[in-house]
Amino acid sequence: MSDFPILETDRLLLREIVASDAPALFAIHGDAEAMKWFGTDPLTELAQAEKLVETFAGWRQLANPGVRWGLQTRDDGRLVGTCGLFKWNRGWRSCTLGYELGREAWGRGLMGEALAAALAWGFEQMALHRVEAQIHPQNAASIRLARSLGFVQEGHLRDCGFWQGRHHDLLQFGLLRPEFVAPARRGPLTVAAPIGS
Repeated sequence: MSDFPILETDRLLLREIVASDAPALFAIHGDAEAMKWFGTDPLTELAQAEKLVETFAGWRQLANPGVRWGLQTRDDGRLVGTCGLFKWNRGWRSCTLGYELGREAWGRGLMGEALAAALAWGFEQMALHRVEAQIHPQNAASIRLARSLGFVQEGHLRDCGFWQGRHHDLLQFGLLRPEFVAPARRGPLTVAAPIGS
């Protein structure tokens, strides 16, 4: 497996999630309000966050690998969230997008900045044609974000997810490569290497 693909934006460093990130991940994933639409129950102990670090790293070892970036702010070096491309179907040139952001970083446009870089990298380095996202119908902020990136709502998936003791509907969104307009960058993306190379 090659070096992890590091991306830079104006305000963020998208880098590998490592063991020392477990406390920051626990703070994010343990916040029930921040995670209510994420698709899993909130974490209740640090050991679960440590396991999450291992899970994200394990994505890169799969036959159809994925990548999950830690979102580190460039001004103070804090991990404020993660985003990633997973369920990569090489034959179909498609994958799924996932992301979450700690509550203290909401409302600053950071996730839009991160996802624009991640999607640009995915279309360029993974040769993707299609990226999917499933979003809870009540997650208005995430729906706005997806639409701002060019995602189109394609369907309504009934009882598609199960967390916090009940089933949840999800909205199906899709973004095709011809529909994506890469944002202007300060310079070229810093990329160590594409995954799976």
